[in-house]
Amino acid sequence: MDSFVVSARKYRPSTFKSVVGQDSLTTTLRNAIKSKKLAHAYLFCGPRGVGKTTCARIFAKTINCEHLTEEFEACNQCESCKTFNDQRSYNIHELDAASNNGVDDIRSLTDQVRIPPQIGNYSVYIIDEVHMLSSGAFNAFLKTLEEPPAHAIFILATTEKHKIIPTILSRCQIYDFNRISINDTVNHLKYVASSEHVTIEESALNIIAQKSDGGMRDALSIFDQLVSFSGNAITYQNVIDNLNVLDYEYYFKLVNAFLQGNVSEALLIFDEVLNKGFEAQHFITGLSSHLRDVLVSKDASTIQLLEVGVDIGERYRQQAQACPVEFIFDALKISNDCDLNYRISKNKRLLVEIALIRISQLMSDKKKNLTVDKPPLKPIEVSEPAVIGQPVITSKPQVIVTQTPPTQPRPVVQTAPADTIVSEPDTTDVYAGNPVPKKAAETKAGISQAPPRISISNIQSEKSTETTSEGIKEHSDDNISDKQFTSQELIEKWKIFANQFQKDQVTRGFLLNHLPSLENDNIIGLLLDNKFQEKEISQIHVLEYLRKELGNNSIRFQIDFIPEEEQKIYLNPQEVYKKMVAANPALAVLRKNLDMEID
Repeated sequence: MDSFVVSARKYRPSTFKSVVGQDSLTTTLRNAIKSKKLAHAYLFCGPRGVGKTTCARIFAKTINCEHLTEEFEACNQCESCKTFNDQRSYNIHELDAASNNGVDDIRSLTDQVRIPPQIGNYSVYIIDEVHMLSSGAFNAFLKTLEEPPAHAIFILATTEKHKIIPTILSRCQIYDFNRISINDTVNHLKYVASSEHVTIEESALNIIAQKSDGGMRDALSIFDQLVSFSGNAITYQNVIDNLNVLDYEYYFKLVNAFLQGNVSEALLIFDEVLNKGFEAQHFITGLSSHLRDVLVSKDASTIQLLEVGVDIGERYRQQAQACPVEFIFDALKISNDCDLNYRISKNKRLLVEIALIRISQLMSDKKKNLTVDKPPLKPIEVSEPAVIGQPVITSKPQVIVTQTPPTQPRPVVQTAPADTIVSEPDTTDVYAGNPVPKKAAETKAGISQAPPRISISNIQSEKSTETTSEGIKEHSDDNISDKQFTSQELIEKWKIFANQFQKDQVTRGFLLNHLPSLENDNIIGLLLDNKFQEKEISQIHVLEYLRKELGNNSIRFQIDFIPEEEQKIYLNPQEVYKKMVAANPALAVLRKNLDMEID
């Protein structure tokens, strides 16, 4: 029976040229060999499975090769290369620091360093997972690492550089290995698949590359797993079934449901995902990633950030054309907030469903906002003739049409002020939301008397009107005086307005801490801290509220800002605690004994 060798070992690089995704590092190492400027200690750090130990072995093999090639690669023909390939070289020593992390292990290593190599020029010591060494072992290793014999070279490898003490770091040349990109992983998997006579779909390769998270060893392990599951023909469906990956199709259908405002469809898709055994948090993080991919597909300059196959990339591009940018931004914010709140939520499914409902309503909310602004009012012509002298009143907007005898000019169609409507029940102005005052027609001797005809001059003499996109805006005459009010009345109305923000304690506290002052009859003074507070005042419409409640439409704000040196400094709980401890150190002992936390 033939022994099976996993692909991660079978296709392990043996030359610098065959290392995947680390071109800059391998070029630097080859140039060091070419110029014969070798350091006595190297530190290779980076994520798992990106080639740290592999590059260390290739480097050790190459510097001991007797006949380097023109590209400064090992020849694989000399005695040193043959012994290395047969794993019987006495020049290269590997130590697993995860299991040999004591002081005695390092002392044994330092004793071995004194022995010169029998074949080749250098004795190379590769210490893997060096961050696992104890502090005593690190200290015992310092002197040897700083001044080793001329024939000794140390190569340290680790996935957690931050755990290595600075005195070790300062004695090494540090090489940071990168995660292997999606494209490099896919290309290498294509080479392995062709060598193993395995057919695999492009989209399936992308899923494997994404699942490996930049580690080539993980990608090759997943490849072997899929070959065992599917045989020599691997499809996209095989990959998502075996790796328990959510299909792209769910997210494409979900975004289409969002664009249509179909809440039921979105909830049914989520329920189907849960029934297949996926966690809700895995679903919502996948939704965020999908929306991100839709966003980068929106622009040709960012579509290169999309790490998927060609066919899936085309679907992303088509969906991106149908999604407004504002919708994608808002949906990303909602899904990201849901992901952040998922851990602390008691009802996790409801949290995700609320997020889906909110995203589904984004497009309908946008359509509502587009219909808020109404076009300017236009005169309405009435086809049926009206009784002479009798006004004809419509519901929206209120228009009076006056019919004149045939000998007079054509009827006047005029948008009338609110206070000219007569002989009708109480009506409400549809734009201002205020009751419309009326004048009853005078009657004399039982005979109805027609109201006087309205002309442009009459309207302008009583009150001027301005038709805008927001409706009919009235401007009172300067002769009409506004109601006067006192400073006490102003403060009372201000506090009543502030107390309306019971659910928004920040706004309520801001209003109560910045009370206004009456400068003169119509000017209200406000003393604020910065421009942001001035913007907040305008957004909550407090000025409109005061005008209405105090009966004075001439009220204006006069806003001044407190100098920075006079502003109050607000401390967070940690800063308050430090200030209290500085005044009373016993408070720190009490907190420690009670095991209290500062929120």
